Amino acid sequence: MAQIQAGFNNSYIIGISFISALGGYLFGFDFAVISGALPFLRTAFGLDAWWEGFLTGSLALGCIAGCLIAGNLADRYGRKPGLMLSAAVFAFSSFGMAVAGNLFFFVAMRFAAGIGVGMASMLSPMYIAEVSPALIRGRNVAINQLTIVIGILITNLVNYALADNGPEAWRWMFGLGVIPSGLFLLGVLWLPESPRWLLKAGHDDKARQVLQKIGSVDFVNSTINDIEKSLGGDIQKQSYSAVFNKAVRPAVMVGITLAVFQQLCGINVVFNYTSTIFESVGANLNRQLLETVAIGIVNLFFTLIAMWQVDKLGRRPLMLIGSIGLSVTYILLAYFLQNKAAAGLISLLVLLAISMYATSLAPVTWVLISEIFPNKIRGVASSVAIVSLWGAYFILVFTFPVLAQKLGTYGPFYLYSVICFLGFLFVLKKVKETKGQTLEQLEQSFSAH
Repeated sequence: MAQIQAGFNNSYIIGISFISALGGYLFGFDFAVISGALPFLRTAFGLDAWWEGFLTGSLALGCIAGCLIAGNLADRYGRKPGLMLSAAVFAFSSFGMAVAGNLFFFVAMRFAAGIGVGMASMLSPMYIAEVSPALIRGRNVAINQLTIVIGILITNLVNYALADNGPEAWRWMFGLGVIPSGLFLLGVLWLPESPRWLLKAGHDDKARQVLQKIGSVDFVNSTINDIEKSLGGDIQKQSYSAVFNKAVRPAVMVGITLAVFQQLCGINVVFNYTSTIFESVGANLNRQLLETVAIGIVNLFFTLIAMWQVDKLGRRPLMLIGSIGLSVTYILLAYFLQNKAAAGLISLLVLLAISMYATSLAPVTWVLISEIFPNKIRGVASSVAIVSLWGAYFILVFTFPVLAQKLGTYGPFYLYSVICFLGFLFVLKKVKETKGQTLEQLEQSFSAH
């Protein structure tokens, strides 16, 4: 790998990638905090199954709004201002959730948190992809997934530590989100703007300056040449209608389908409703929260494996292994939940599902979404794909408490198994390998001819 990266300023590339990826930490925080807080929120706000699903899913509704805002901001003003705004919104909403006096205000603040998370979930991987050389782009974009899982793990550990602090412990769980969002905001101030956006906006000298910090003269010249060819002289803001132009439609449909599949595969039910799953087999609150910590540790370990393999084994093999592996694991999990197996066996299957997801759909979907769209429409196309992702997430987490009440906790997992098998078939037929190719080469690969 050292030889491959010769000619690049690796410490600088990794530094700006990690700072941008702190948006992923915020994503992981808000994603995980609800799992530890739900047992307290059920009591504090008297939640039934419908309200539990809506409160959990309200984050996704905010994320949809955040993606739409970010898509416009990213193409009009650049990637950096959007990242700054997402951090500020996140800090405000974390404080708001912590002091919420009633259910409606809490849901409004969780919706606002979703706006910040949605912006970061789109802009962080996009930014990293645009500043990373082709041969290490997969690993660097996967840094965003690494910070997501670190956010999940740290949040689960904090939730576990706070759980014995009485019925108001959930306020501290949410309020502590002000700290990482403040650090993210300070870090973004140091980031350069994306060189691809700068060229698109006509700031050629600034783009060259950024690229010179990243790599050699040959890298700078070839990158500028490739970007200018792909832009075709068009630096106008693209509308959402351009996303469905015939020439780019194949890439957009692949991106949307992968985004929806990443959520409807069902794994986020395991992340968000850990307590519900383990309560169904008799585990107490302490065991439920301990399981969230175990999930966070396994998630982190297998995300590191994915980062190691995404530029070696490739995107497509990881997606195929993960989707078929999840399909089989869910059948086993549903069967043993249905038969009230011991919590230890349920834990083993849950952790196996997490490991499958962490090495495949979790990081690789974000990598592919950041790679496959043409330069001219990357901002709006990414926002369409990620809006679809968050829409699917809302459907998943909103419906699970209701389905679990009607079918039993095990019932939905049979459905998720079928979805994972269909996803496997889609990847097999429609998704091309992208490792080692520049964004401009991929633009040709995924375009209609």
